[in-house]
Amino acid sequence: MAENTVKPLIRLVDDEADQLMSLSLLLEGEGWQTAAYQSAAAFFAGDTPSRPGCLILDVRMPDITGLQMQAEMNRRQYPLPIIFLTGHGDVDMAVQTMKDGAKDFLLKPVDPERLLTAVAKIVQDDLDQRSMPIDEAEWKKRFERLSSREQDVIRGAIKGLLNKQIARKMQISERTVQAHRNTAYRKLEVHSVADMAPLTVLFSRGILS
Repeated sequence: MAENTVKPLIRLVDDEADQLMSLSLLLEGEGWQTAAYQSAAAFFAGDTPSRPGCLILDVRMPDITGLQMQAEMNRRQYPLPIIFLTGHGDVDMAVQTMKDGAKDFLLKPVDPERLLTAVAKIVQDDLDQRSMPIDEAEWKKRFERLSSREQDVIRGAIKGLLNKQIARKMQISERTVQAHRNTAYRKLEVHSVADMAPLTVLFSRGILS
């Protein structure tokens, strides 16, 4: 997201410390900045609503549940999109959270590719709402600078695949994948997977394939 001066922040709220650490490691490993909270109270006390990004929120928590927290955010007109993440969800609950404004509802254990894709799309939606849209033509031009091999590597990278997984899929060495990745990053003018979130959005919009 090189065109935006404010780096998006991914907020995580879950009463389980291990879950917070696991999600933080996954997201930070892809270049996202995160802030972790073990309660709704800690989140409301520590967060800065003006900073773009999204919230990954657990449903079942002591004191204030995720659903109650969503209701309070709506009451405060809190400008932050929510991804619910829970091990105890059901269809009715998912439908209700989406009616109340949530952007996605994922079940634990969450699939990393699905979570990373959701984060990239939802963060960009938030940036669009805050009048910080991506330059679609510029990102399309950058992607088209890449060779076909480099494009394949980047398609895998934005899905959260490791180099060894991309190498296995493409039937090339892990070292070759890393070389293609380095060259692609330079051509795209990025430093991490998080910086390439606009590409994920372009794929979801059918502008890239």
